[in-house]
Amino acid sequence: MALSAPSNTTAESSAGNDNYRFALVSLTSLFFMWGFITCLNDILIPHLKSVFSLSYTEAMLIQFCFFGAYFLVSLPAGNLVKKLGYQKGIVTGLAIASFGCALFYPAADFAVYGLFLAALFVLASGITILQVAANPYVNALGSVETASSRLNLTQAFNALGTTVAPFFGAVLILSVASGATAELSHAQAEADVVKLPYLLLSGMLALLAVIFSRLSLPQIVEHAEPADVSGNITHNGKTSAMQSIHLVLGAVGIFVYVGAEVSIGSFLVSFLGEESIAGLKEADAANYIAYYWGGAMIGRFIGSVVMQKIPAGTVLAFNALMASILVLVAMNTQGAIAMWAILAVGLFNSIMFPTIFSLALRDLGPHTSQGSGILCLAIVGGAIVPLLQGVMADNMGLQPAFILPVICYAFILFYGAKGAKM
Repeated sequence: MALSAPSNTTAESSAGNDNYRFALVSLTSLFFMWGFITCLNDILIPHLKSVFSLSYTEAMLIQFCFFGAYFLVSLPAGNLVKKLGYQKGIVTGLAIASFGCALFYPAADFAVYGLFLAALFVLASGITILQVAANPYVNALGSVETASSRLNLTQAFNALGTTVAPFFGAVLILSVASGATAELSHAQAEADVVKLPYLLLSGMLALLAVIFSRLSLPQIVEHAEPADVSGNITHNGKTSAMQSIHLVLGAVGIFVYVGAEVSIGSFLVSFLGEESIAGLKEADAANYIAYYWGGAMIGRFIGSVVMQKIPAGTVLAFNALMASILVLVAMNTQGAIAMWAILAVGLFNSIMFPTIFSLALRDLGPHTSQGSGILCLAIVGGAIVPLLQGVMADNMGLQPAFILPVICYAFILFYGAKGAKM
């Protein structure tokens, strides 16, 4: 895969490098926004759980619909991005996500849980297209050797969005909801508080769509490869990304990683609200979510430096081991130890997604777009794993249900140590 900048002379190679840097800087805004929106679900879950008197399983339908969009939309998004190009794909994703945020207004007006889920699905469809376009784009803006480091750096701004979102949600959703219920104990009043936050997000996403439609960004050009007798493009003897074992195992890694990360984030407010843990009110517990996602942000900045010296797979395996140990501590202790153990998992989650993603896309050549779509499809783990943990929490208790993320981290440990090299 190569890059061609919109430059007319080879003498402007330094200007081309500046253009690549400009592209990376521009893309950080996208990573920030989808991190912000994804984390806001962690605030939306306890709020709508209270509004509609939902069980844990029913509340996890929020993540099921949001991340289920990745499963349904990723492969079509890969084809769309291949036809439109990465920049137009980004603009399309932003426009759809903006529309999805706007749908929260009628959903709140009718105060129907199903409409909130539909709005989340549309919003997530736009985010899916952004993921399919932006991740391989960042991966290609430089050398293969530094791809993991580069993607970790941009993903750090994704984590910045997830760090800021809990404060935003706590102020504009949970604290306002508390005031509303003091005056009006009606689902309509509680549902209405999501209108302003999501309308603001809709406007910001629409503005970004306009800006990205006007930017002059480097174009990704995939190397031409010979076709086999059937007319299929071949690369290293393979006619499909699915023939690369490291991609298939990477897709499983993305599935379990996103599932574990989203499960922990989704249950944090409820976990910290347990009397045996911290006994915090929802609005207060939401502020602590920032420590979880803030750890991910710090870890990605550190990881982008560390992985220039240490192999990415080694760093991935170490982080998976530490995350599993911390979750086990949170499961088997109480009070401050359990609280800070689960929050510290975010630090070791940090480099997992971008590292798995870049390792899985390695050496795919013209099949990179297809590979990116497959990896983004695997983000459906964020729909399946939290729902399973919700069922477990309803039947065996909240704390024991965290064994599910431990199993997820065990596979990531395997992928970092061995699977990525297959």
